[in-house]
Amino acid sequence: MNTPQAGILLPLPVLARYLSFSLEPAALPGECLHRLADLVDGQQTVVGLGRALVSALAAEVPGLRSFPALAGPGLELPATPAAVWVWLRGDDRGEILHRARRIAQAMMPAFRLEDSLDAFQYAGGRDLSGYEDGTENPTGDAAASTAIIGPERPGVTGSSFVAVQRWTHDFARFEAMPGAQQDLSIGRRRADNQEIDDAPASAHVKRTAQESFAPAAFVLRRSMPWAEGNRGGLLFVAFATSFDPFEAQLRRMLGIEDGIVDALFKFSRPLSGAYFWCPPMRKGRLDLSALGLSTTA
Repeated sequence: MNTPQAGILLPLPVLARYLSFSLEPAALPGECLHRLADLVDGQQTVVGLGRALVSALAAEVPGLRSFPALAGPGLELPATPAAVWVWLRGDDRGEILHRARRIAQAMMPAFRLEDSLDAFQYAGGRDLSGYEDGTENPTGDAAASTAIIGPERPGVTGSSFVAVQRWTHDFARFEAMPGAQQDLSIGRRRADNQEIDDAPASAHVKRTAQESFAPAAFVLRRSMPWAEGNRGGLLFVAFATSFDPFEAQLRRMLGIEDGIVDALFKFSRPLSGAYFWCPPMRKGRLDLSALGLSTTA
């Protein structure tokens, strides 16, 4: 029986590292993927596979597609596809380092490590702006039904789709805004996390209110802050049973529907954007059978 990668539904870890790999030209990735599967427990190490890799294996995952080229007034979102995405979860930075090294070695020579980003929990689950992140996340059974594909889709039961964006914050611009304006930009008060009823239509929580879409656009957010030197932001990670809810929110944030751009863009911009399919687990091992690869090497 297929089960989801457990880390998708677990609470956020204290620390994380995100790895992105590209596929080398003319590479035969099967052996490397089997070695990767040996290192993946689905709980402390979560894996997503990109469309280019699935296509290279002459396979098809229904619902998997490329990150869309979307633009709004004065905005154009980057699409930075990758073949494999790995989310390393833990509480010991040294252990995560060595686990990342083992994975990178296992992926050679078919894959090349393109990006490695460390992340962490901040102030009990807040974004580096100081506001709570993921306030409207579904919980319990609702979280599972939002993020994990059920038995009604037998070819991909137990799997999930994930959208990943790296956002960078302009802290100087944000700190120059009066506190009341900061709250109105987010649509919640930082002090008590209460939603502001009369916030403008551009407020982030109004642009992305999941129940305000038809159909409702629920995703399970598993985002974490990142920092490099004095730069930082949010590694946005959203799991769902399709990419449609994420795209609905993104289009509204960009003002594609009504010309109203999310106030979040006043001080934060995405640097990357990619889609991945997270295979299920089977008997404690990453199940690659949907790609035409056997469960065992």
